[in-house]
Amino acid sequence: MQTRQIGTRTVSALGLGGMPMSVREENDPERAEATIRAALDLGVTLIDTADAYSRDEDELGHNEELIAGVLRKVGLGPDDVLVATKGGHTRRGTDWDLDGSPDHLKRACRASLQRLGVDSIGLYQHHRPDPAVPYAETIGALKELYDEGLIQAAGLSNADPDQIREARGILGEALVSVQNQFSPVFRSSRPEIDLCADLGLAFLAWSPLGGMGGAGDLGSDAKPFAEVAEKHGVSPQQVALAWELALSPVVIPIPGASRPESVQDSFRATELVLDEDDVAALDVS
Repeated sequence: MQTRQIGTRTVSALGLGGMPMSVREENDPERAEATIRAALDLGVTLIDTADAYSRDEDELGHNEELIAGVLRKVGLGPDDVLVATKGGHTRRGTDWDLDGSPDHLKRACRASLQRLGVDSIGLYQHHRPDPAVPYAETIGALKELYDEGLIQAAGLSNADPDQIREARGILGEALVSVQNQFSPVFRSSRPEIDLCADLGLAFLAWSPLGGMGGAGDLGSDAKPFAEVAEKHGVSPQQVALAWELALSPVVIPIPGASRPESVQDSFRATELVLDEDDVAALDVS
């Protein structure tokens, strides 16, 4: 499997996004565990989660606990798999809300530490900017968590170029990644990818196949991806992920999955080599 860098950590070039295993109206714990195990068996060493990945506020932290439980069962620890979690989103019933206050982020981080069963989180990310809180104050809380040793590295999610630069000024080398939405049908994060490349930051692409329920549309709504898939005898989803990997060495797609079969198909993308004509056709589609 291809590898990429997140700060000083070398991880698999594709990560596993944990959200689909925990936010559905009905979650299947056995299938979720099988999905995580399938990813680990393939050599995945990056799993992305968040405290807000749950059905509702009563199950806050569900996905973190799920991932930590599977890792304990298979005997893998923080040195084997980088579990990247996030704080700053909250749940109100099944609705999503924001709290970017420093007090909330610090409490959320400590709660994630307990659920993950670690003394220090390998990569802790601010989930989404809160318009009610100055961004510098929120990022300042990340810096305090880093200085206290509660997190080993910091990341941003859903940040624009100005926010990335502002955060870099506060966090310095502690900032190692940016996680934004990017896919064949959502390409507006190209400036953030370019900036991450300039700054030496990893870019974690969330919903790289179009999000929950959107991956299947690649074969019908994104014709060039279907055509390239037919040429290589692979799925359009593999083509999408291989295209994203080809965009920049800092890009790490984190496809969400809730079935082992989806994980297995996605990770074949690391073996797919697209030629110049393929990439050109996909870039303009």
